[in-house]
Amino acid sequence: MRKVVLSAWLLILVILASSVVHAGQKPQYIIPLPININVSDALTLSRALVGVGPVKAAAIVAYREQHGPFTSLDALLQVKGIGPGTLHKNRGRMSVQ
Repeated sequence: MRKVVLSAWLLILVILASSVVHAGQKPQYIIPLPININVSDALTLSRALVGVGPVKAAAIVAYREQHGPFTSLDALLQVKGIGPGTLHKNRGRMSVQ
Protein backbone atom coordinates (compact mmCIF):
# COMPACT_ATOMS: atom_id res chain seq x y z
CA MET A 1 0.00 0.00 0.00
CA ARG A 2 2.84 2.36 0.85
CA LYS A 3 4.41 1.80 -2.61
CA VAL A 4 1.11 2.66 -4.31
CA VAL A 5 0.77 5.93 -2.39
CA LEU A 6 4.41 6.81 -3.04
CA SER A 7 3.99 6.03 -6.75
CA ALA A 8 0.86 8.18 -6.91
CA TRP A 9 2.67 11.14 -5.33
CA LEU A 10 5.59 10.69 -7.69
CA LEU A 11 3.23 10.70 -10.68
CA ILE A 12 1.54 13.87 -9.44
CA LEU A 13 4.91 15.60 -9.01
CA VAL A 14 6.00 14.63 -12.53
CA ILE A 15 2.77 15.98 -14.02
CA LEU A 16 3.07 19.25 -12.10
CA ALA A 17 6.74 19.65 -13.01
CA SER A 18 6.05 19.14 -16.72
CA SER A 19 3.30 21.78 -16.70
CA VAL A 20 5.68 24.28 -15.08
CA VAL A 21 8.34 23.57 -17.72
CA HIS A 22 5.87 24.10 -20.57
CA ALA A 23 4.55 27.31 -19.02
CA GLY A 24 7.94 29.00 -19.48
CA GLN A 25 8.22 28.27 -23.21
CA LYS A 26 7.58 30.86 -25.89
CA PRO A 27 4.36 30.49 -27.85
CA GLN A 28 4.74 28.92 -31.26
CA TYR A 29 3.58 30.89 -34.29
CA ILE A 30 2.25 29.20 -37.38
CA ILE A 31 3.64 30.81 -40.51
CA PRO A 32 2.59 29.32 -43.84
CA LEU A 33 5.62 28.32 -45.88
CA PRO A 34 7.18 29.21 -48.18
CA ILE A 35 7.32 32.89 -47.29
CA ASN A 36 7.86 35.53 -49.95
CA ILE A 37 11.10 37.30 -49.01
CA ASN A 38 10.13 40.27 -51.19
CA VAL A 39 7.11 41.20 -49.07
CA SER A 40 7.75 39.67 -45.62
CA ASP A 41 8.65 41.93 -42.73
CA ALA A 42 11.63 41.34 -40.46
CA LEU A 43 9.55 39.70 -37.73
CA THR A 44 8.11 37.14 -40.15
CA LEU A 45 11.55 36.44 -41.62
CA SER A 46 13.10 35.89 -38.20
CA ARG A 47 10.32 33.52 -37.13
CA ALA A 48 10.16 31.51 -40.34
CA LEU A 49 13.80 31.11 -41.30
CA VAL A 50 16.29 28.83 -39.56
CA GLY A 51 19.37 30.66 -38.29
CA VAL A 52 17.92 34.09 -39.06
CA GLY A 53 17.32 36.24 -36.02
CA PRO A 54 16.11 39.83 -35.79
CA VAL A 55 19.42 41.36 -36.92
CA LYS A 56 19.79 39.24 -40.07
CA ALA A 57 16.09 39.65 -40.84
CA ALA A 58 16.42 43.43 -40.59
CA ALA A 59 19.46 43.25 -42.91
CA ILE A 60 17.39 41.34 -45.49
CA VAL A 61 14.63 43.97 -45.36
CA ALA A 62 17.14 46.85 -45.53
CA TYR A 63 18.90 45.29 -48.52
CA ARG A 64 15.57 44.76 -50.28
CA GLU A 65 14.52 48.37 -49.64
CA GLN A 66 17.83 49.70 -50.94
CA HIS A 67 18.29 47.42 -53.97
CA GLY A 68 14.74 46.43 -54.89
CA PRO A 69 13.10 43.01 -54.88
CA PHE A 70 15.16 39.84 -54.92
CA THR A 71 15.08 38.15 -58.32
CA SER A 72 16.29 34.79 -57.01
CA LEU A 73 16.98 33.11 -53.70
CA ASP A 74 20.69 33.14 -54.51
CA ALA A 75 20.56 36.96 -54.44
CA LEU A 76 20.24 36.66 -50.64
CA LEU A 77 23.95 35.86 -50.58
CA GLN A 78 24.54 39.59 -51.18
CA VAL A 79 23.04 40.35 -47.75
CA LYS A 80 25.64 40.67 -44.99
CA GLY A 81 25.31 37.74 -42.60
CA ILE A 82 23.57 35.41 -45.05
CA GLY A 83 25.91 32.71 -46.28
CA PRO A 84 25.55 29.51 -48.30
CA GLY A 85 24.70 27.47 -45.20
CA THR A 86 21.82 29.71 -44.17
CA LEU A 87 20.55 29.79 -47.74
CA HIS A 88 20.73 25.99 -48.01
CA LYS A 89 18.85 25.43 -44.73
CA ASN A 90 16.05 27.76 -45.79
CA ARG A 91 15.72 27.19 -49.53
CA GLY A 92 12.43 25.30 -49.14
CA ARG A 93 11.07 27.82 -46.63
CA MET A 94 11.10 30.89 -48.89
CA SER A 95 10.28 32.16 -52.36
CA VAL A 96 10.69 35.35 -54.40
CA GLN A 97 7.22 35.33 -55.96
